[in-house]
Amino acid sequence: MNKAMIGGVLIGVTLATSGAVVAGFASRDSHDAEVLDVQPVSQEVRLPRQVCGEETVQQQRPVQDQHRVAGTALGALVGGVLGHQVGNGNGRALATVAGAAAGGYAGNRAQQHLQEHDTVASTARRCHTVQDVQHEVVGYDVRYRLGDNVDVVRMKQRPGERIPVRDGRLMIDDHAAGSR
Repeated sequence: MNKAMIGGVLIGVTLATSGAVVAGFASRDSHDAEVLDVQPVSQEVRLPRQVCGEETVQQQRPVQDQHRVAGTALGALVGGVLGHQVGNGNGRALATVAGAAAGGYAGNRAQQHLQEHDTVASTARRCHTVQDVQHEVVGYDVRYRLGDNVDVVRMKQRPGERIPVRDGRLMIDDHAAGSR
């Protein structure tokens, strides 16, 4: 055997052995994790919105006779007439004055009561904020098997049936991640 042949055999054996070693590492490093279960993870999101509607509103009508002169005068007139019907002589005059005073007071209070309860109905637009609740998926809890180990990892995207593995770590969302 010549030296060239021995060198060629040695180089061939070396290349074959290193190729098998590289293939072994490649197959060990490129195997995938098996996805066993996927559960969506959601969070509650509150979205405010305005709800408006028409409502009937009762308001006090504006008062035109602030001092209630009309009620006082009308009450005094009626009270005076009624008081004049009572008694005779000076008693009649006194009853007329007392009737006018009492009637004026009663007329004033009656007008006040009427003014306070004199309302007008109008329609007003009323708005209030309500919170709509929605559930938004924020990720996925993925149960997987890698070799003899079963674990769970949270992923942003729903995985397929397998998850790529490199250097013993899952390749998730464009970067290696460990389990949670």
